[in-house]
Amino acid sequence: MKILNKKNLKKIIKNLFLKPKPELMVGDLNERTRINWIESTLKELPRGSKILDAGAGEQQFKKFCNHLEYISQDFAQYTPEEAEIGLQMAKWDYGKLDIISDIAAIPVCDETFDSIMCTEVFEHIINPREALKEFSRILKKNGHLIITAPFCSLTHFAPYHFYSGFNRFFYEAELEKNGFEIIEIIPNGNYFEYLAQELNRLGFVARKYNNRLFNRKEQITIQKVKGILQDLTNHDTNTSELLCFGYQVLAKKK
Repeated sequence: MKILNKKNLKKIIKNLFLKPKPELMVGDLNERTRINWIESTLKELPRGSKILDAGAGEQQFKKFCNHLEYISQDFAQYTPEEAEIGLQMAKWDYGKLDIISDIAAIPVCDETFDSIMCTEVFEHIINPREALKEFSRILKKNGHLIITAPFCSLTHFAPYHFYSGFNRFFYEAELEKNGFEIIEIIPNGNYFEYLAQELNRLGFVARKYNNRLFNRKEQITIQKVKGILQDLTNHDTNTSELLCFGYQVLAKKK
């Protein structure tokens, strides 16, 4: 049995605040939530149907399309070394793309695809409205469109970062104009989760832009604030209408 002396008490406090608690997930679920939704949505598509991964990048979701005829498209011009601005990938490999083109001018016939997936791409293209118009052209009637994009994002993939994000009203207005019916539009995260995500990034940003390392007291303060944000998000009522990571959209062409 350990004696609770001053030294042991300090150790307990350190472990309590500096080590992430397993249940303290606030701010950590952005990517995981989005990927889980994309995977489950793709699984519902009919076996053997033809899907276009528009703006496929490194084709990370090809593994979820084994039951589909998968076609990848991208403009294939991003390189992390091009601009040392904001958040950049350490490395980037498009692999073998099926189509290299502008996303708003894809060289295929009308009504070629049964479904189109476009994930975390709209903020990186100068003409997202024209992309939706093109998707409507190349998608078959009753075909499905799967979109995710940030509601709010930091500068990343520069110089190809043209919009910080998109609200649900963009999808509701533009999808209707282009002949789509929204099946579901789901916010990923909420106001408190977004704040927690940026708290998680605070150390990196402070080091990069201020050459600053947080001391133990500051780290403990950050963990305390994260605990408050965890409690707030556990009792959240609808703060996603103010701010969230992004929206997950499933639409059908009429």
